[in-house]
Amino acid sequence: MYLGRTIILKKKFLSILFITVALITIACTGAFAESFESVLQRWTKSLKYIDKTDMLSNLEIRATYYSAEFIEALTQDEAKKNLWTQQETEDYKYNFLGALRLEEMIPIQIEFINNGPMMYLGPFDIMAKLVIGNKEYKMVDYDKRFNFKFQGKKDGLVYFPRYDEKTGKDLLKGVKSVRLIFSPSISPVVEGRRPEFMWDVDKDDPSKLYQGKTAARFETDRLLKRLEKLRKDKAEHEKQLLGINDEIATVQKRLDELAKQ
Repeated sequence: MYLGRTIILKKKFLSILFITVALITIACTGAFAESFESVLQRWTKSLKYIDKTDMLSNLEIRATYYSAEFIEALTQDEAKKNLWTQQETEDYKYNFLGALRLEEMIPIQIEFINNGPMMYLGPFDIMAKLVIGNKEYKMVDYDKRFNFKFQGKKDGLVYFPRYDEKTGKDLLKGVKSVRLIFSPSISPVVEGRRPEFMWDVDKDDPSKLYQGKTAARFETDRLLKRLEKLRKDKAEHEKQLLGINDEIATVQKRLDELAKQ
């Protein structure tokens, strides 16, 4: 009798425990989803223009600044959706950061939803600039699909410099915000207005992404590239040294000949 009651109590306890764990899991999942949504909203800006002549044609522009916070949230969201292991998550982050070139560039995702006249944006690098402090910077690189005419949806990454080309100074150091500005000529729907997006970047710290195994892999990549360069330099110097030694031998041979005359 007591054994039966004990088994029933254990089953009830396990049921309560299972329900509690399930509720905690659901709560955590919901909290994470809300967290990612809030991060996405913080770093994605959008503008929509409607053509005043027909009130039908419209253009929406979305821009997402790839901050450390956004990249980390996106990585964790993908890991959650795909049920990745820690190693798979690290691999994704490593490849993602490599594609973004975050150590050298400021990547921004741009999306156009053009429900108006055909857009002709080539060459696209003159259609947008990034204002950092009091200076304007052109794109270093961009998705070349932006050069082709289109209607409907088109999106891709653009890259701006993270460091000063001459001094090597971090352009974002001490800067509170950056502004992405488009030319008014991107579409007739814009009607001479200048689309502009602004992000607060004073607390953005990309170095937080380069920790643990990810940091070790990137450091390994850098060292391998450095080693390859040193080996090329060594081969070049050895070639130069060989040429100098040959010239020394030639000069010495002629001096010996002259000494015998």
